[in-house]
Amino acid sequence: MTASSDPTLPFLHLDTLWLQVTGTVCNIACRHCFISCGPKVRIHDLMTVDQCRAAIDAAAAHGCRAYAFTGGEPFLHPDILALVDLALARGPLDILSNGMLIDEPLAQALARRFREAPHGFDVRISLDGLSAEENDPVRGRGVFDATVQGIRNLVAAGMEPVVAVTTVHADHESAQGRQAFYELLRGLGVAHPRVKLIPPFRIGREARRSGGYGPLERLTAAMIDDDSPWVLQCGTSRMVTNRGAWPCPILVNDDGARMGDRLDDALRPCTLGSPACHTCHVEGFSCRT
Repeated sequence: MTASSDPTLPFLHLDTLWLQVTGTVCNIACRHCFISCGPKVRIHDLMTVDQCRAAIDAAAAHGCRAYAFTGGEPFLHPDILALVDLALARGPLDILSNGMLIDEPLAQALARRFREAPHGFDVRISLDGLSAEENDPVRGRGVFDATVQGIRNLVAAGMEPVVAVTTVHADHESAQGRQAFYELLRGLGVAHPRVKLIPPFRIGREARRSGGYGPLERLTAAMIDDDSPWVLQCGTSRMVTNRGAWPCPILVNDDGARMGDRLDDALRPCTLGSPACHTCHVEGFSCRT
């Protein structure tokens, strides 16, 4: 929810378009999911190919430089490869996934596009532990083994994924923790491991797991300066779902943050009314980079 005292962030330009292609529909229900995705969760539903095409075309008309697919689990979408082709025809693409559905045929199809597409293409796979014992209490039984197999399938096909680690385990934030993930990836055949650390956003299920935000963890106007629109992703990106447009991927379940029915409605300043905005600010965090 927003209040009249919440700060407003100027919109600079459209650098990145996010598409929540499978809404909140996911094959797992992680305990730390900030938008509470799961197999039966349809707060946001799957986007149609036409909806995705319209959003990508609109973004391209505004000079958008990069695209990203998220969910839910994007690889649940029955037309995911057609959506990949739509985005890659316009610019670089990232897909955020748990990796569990990346079997050998899908890995080969993705790797072929990685080699042949006119723009860059990355798959970012979430892994929140170095073993099943560390990962699965947060992400679900059997997830670690299935995710690791998805990474192996991509590597075998010739595509090295990025691994995203939500720092629900504090020791993962250290240099030694990051190095441990590098070593895990090298053991899976990743020659040039890349690890992205993600701070927990204490909304959705993560609010129940960790207790949520304190009353002082809110942005104020005094905390926003001329550099903020360049640092915070909501200065240069927007999110589109089947229900409309939002400032970013983190706030899609906050109806107070909804900016309109279409991307064009959202290309304007946004209000930073969620406590999750505080995390982005203090961490200097962006989902994209």
